[in-house]
Amino acid sequence: MRLRPLLGAAAGAALLLLTGATAATATAAPVPYEAVTVGTVGRIAADGTVTLSGTYRCQSSSGPVFVSSSVSQGVSTIRYGIGGTRAVCDGAEHRWVNTGRPMPGALAPGAAHVEATLMELRTFSGLPLPHFHATHGQAVTLTQG
Repeated sequence: MRLRPLLGAAAGAALLLLTGATAATATAAPVPYEAVTVGTVGRIAADGTVTLSGTYRCQSSSGPVFVSSSVSQGVSTIRYGIGGTRAVCDGAEHRWVNTGRPMPGALAPGAAHVEATLMELRTFSGLPLPHFHATHGQAVTLTQG
């Protein structure tokens, strides 16, 4: 039978192609077009003002886009909104910095959890409605300063 060597060669070629595709994927992971990150350290000033930062990337938008952030501490389920930054969706990575002051004594230096959201206001039937590009939660340390 002449078919057997042909099938063996085809199977070997398929295996070689699959191995090459796996190796290429392992070495060159694609960069996400929609992402937001949070820095691992935030600052809390003596007056309670909190400053958080990170990066974001989005490809395009049809309405205004913002990076919002919130922080919580300990076992509390209360999250405090910390500012908002206008975002530019041009495919490049940008830095964001948000500052806000929650109620006095709400937060202290130490471990905290921050969530950042990259959100666009899109107009549907004349109403601005949220469209979420990315969100990310991160354990951070709030330092005095």
